[in-house]
Amino acid sequence: MLDLILRNATLPDGRAGIDIGIAHGRIAALQTHLPAQAGHEIDCAGQLVTPPFVDAHFHMDSTLSHGLPRVNQSGTLLEGIALWGELKPQLTQEALVERALAYCDWAVAKGLLAIRSHVDVCDDRLLAVEALLHVRERVKPYLDLQLVAFPQDGLLRAPRALANLERALDLGVDVVGGIPHFERTAEQGAESVRMLCAIAAQRGLMVDMHCDESDDPLSRHIETLAAQAQRLGLQGRVTGSHLTSMHSMENYYVSKLLPLLRESGVAAIANPLINITLQGRHDTYPKRRGMTRVPELLAAGVPVAFGHDCVMDPWYGLGSGDMLEVAHMGLHVAQMTGRDAMRQCFEAVTTTPARILGLDGYGLEPGCRADLVLLQAADPVEAIRLRASRLAVIRAGKVIASAAPATTTLRLPGRPQTVDFTRPSQGSSGQAPK
Repeated sequence: MLDLILRNATLPDGRAGIDIGIAHGRIAALQTHLPAQAGHEIDCAGQLVTPPFVDAHFHMDSTLSHGLPRVNQSGTLLEGIALWGELKPQLTQEALVERALAYCDWAVAKGLLAIRSHVDVCDDRLLAVEALLHVRERVKPYLDLQLVAFPQDGLLRAPRALANLERALDLGVDVVGGIPHFERTAEQGAESVRMLCAIAAQRGLMVDMHCDESDDPLSRHIETLAAQAQRLGLQGRVTGSHLTSMHSMENYYVSKLLPLLRESGVAAIANPLINITLQGRHDTYPKRRGMTRVPELLAAGVPVAFGHDCVMDPWYGLGSGDMLEVAHMGLHVAQMTGRDAMRQCFEAVTTTPARILGLDGYGLEPGCRADLVLLQAADPVEAIRLRASRLAVIRAGKVIASAAPATTTLRLPGRPQTVDFTRPSQGSSGQAPK
């Protein structure tokens, strides 16, 4: 007797008519026509069942603070950083916790069950660190929250950033972060990378560094990060986030950089919604898109995930925690409109970030954790196109969120009453009527 069976599901790899049996919070069976019973069954009706969405790059300490203390008028990265600096002295732990928990509610509703959040350590009070450590424990039953110690004001630029970062790691923050391009000089940026990677190696931790979030083609700290990953044996544990300067680099330099990243085992995280918004702000025309070279990185064998980065904060006034919106923007900005490329964009918000974060038991095979999302779509491409409704969100074999199918009733003469956005009208030849 199983706890739950999902009947007639389609999987992201194209397998159809699959039954998923769940027991004790794990996938117990995955096959067609599963000859078993369960306390509860869900008829998927051929719709897509996927492992949950994963956000590889987010800032939960600043989320839902849009307009505090004022709105970013220029829309630039630097004004956002300045705004956050103005807000930090006004923060309270209670407000940080309340906003973070509210965002986690949004995330669960969207099938987003794992988030890597950077948390600013440049406030000597470590207020945000303590708040998000508390939130991490509160949400553990339904969401995996991984925290990165992030010296927002620069490891060497801010007087006590290094000591605060070490304190945050001692308190239990999971990952070592950095922002080398925000240091005073390129030399100090490179030195910060070396110092932070050494700390990660000593502590046996992963690294996720804001790297080259700039339109400057000479911002090349990703090269230093890859070299340090090789030198210290950190392959597979290091991530470069943003990498937007790569969009402006000359092709010859990139042709050398891409193999270095692959050999160093460094992963990349692009943040399509924010990269397309913040980058190119100083351009007239032609205006740069700013997002890193996602197709080229993938072709070189570098793992690439997408992050949401910001939701309603000093840098970005929009967002809802929907990783399908992130994938949708990513495929447009990167011009990844082939079928296989669009599937890669779906993987960039599911399986690839799960590997980068090292999520245990993530997947769609027997023995994996029974964390699943039932989408109102037939396949990953359709899910992105429609930003599909999350019909059911399942954590450890229990439904923790659900939504009714999205339908629209029409009242048009001679036309059907409902619209099916998943497929063209039956019998249509695609030709104009004669």
